Amino acid sequence: MESGLKKRVVLVMASSSGLGKAISRQFISEGARVMMASRSWKKLEKAAEEVSRDMKNKALYKACDITDPNQIKDLVATTANELGPISVLVNNAGGPPAGSFDSFGDEAWQKAFELNLLSYVRTIREVLPFMKKQSWGRIVNSTSSSVRQVIENLILSNTFRLGVIGLTKTLSQELASHNILINAIGPGRFDTDRIRQLDKALAEKNNLSVEEVAKISLSRIPLGRYGDPDEYGRLAVFLCSEANTYITGQTILADGGMTKVVP
Repeated sequence: MESGLKKRVVLVMASSSGLGKAISRQFISEGARVMMASRSWKKLEKAAEEVSRDMKNKALYKACDITDPNQIKDLVATTANELGPISVLVNNAGGPPAGSFDSFGDEAWQKAFELNLLSYVRTIREVLPFMKKQSWGRIVNSTSSSVRQVIENLILSNTFRLGVIGLTKTLSQELASHNILINAIGPGRFDTDRIRQLDKALAEKNNLSVEEVAKISLSRIPLGRYGDPDEYGRLAVFLCSEANTYITGQTILADGGMTKVVP
């Protein structure tokens, strides 16, 4: 199956580690021109080198605090100037702190809103002119399996990830006439630092060991393992490729069968 992504310009947010890094690697392997972004310049430099190793084309990278609208504008402008008009956007963001309702005041709620919802709005706003001019675009919004089944001790994430789903569905209606497809992916438990952090937080909350929490989590996944980030990256690439011509406005879970609800 031909992806049609060779030389397409792809912007991947929060891509210095975890799922964002894996997504970048998969786009690089398809011959895309990739800009990686996250807050840490040092981590980005290392990640870009790793995903580009043994590849003909090399990823570029730029530090960007996605809660700062001016830095988002600068990132998008730099991407277009150095690589060309943006065709693909993968929105991604680190998760907010774990905790229950009583754990957080207004400041924490505002920070989570800006990180996990408003940053997606702002980045989409900046890339849309390029996509509309080309009459072609693909957007993937990375969320969480919590958009189908809420996760214990993650009230901030549970709340704002659902907002991304509303954004995705609404924009699929507004952007279809421009041949811009937009979808969301809800990851379950992938082998990333974020999952290890959440396991630790849940272990502390329930007075369990991290090993016990991980064992319980694995028992709930029919495939019996955590996901490989590259599996997630391949799904993102398909949704953003020319092979996808008719899927838009959808939320696709990548969770090894963990989520039991029927959408």
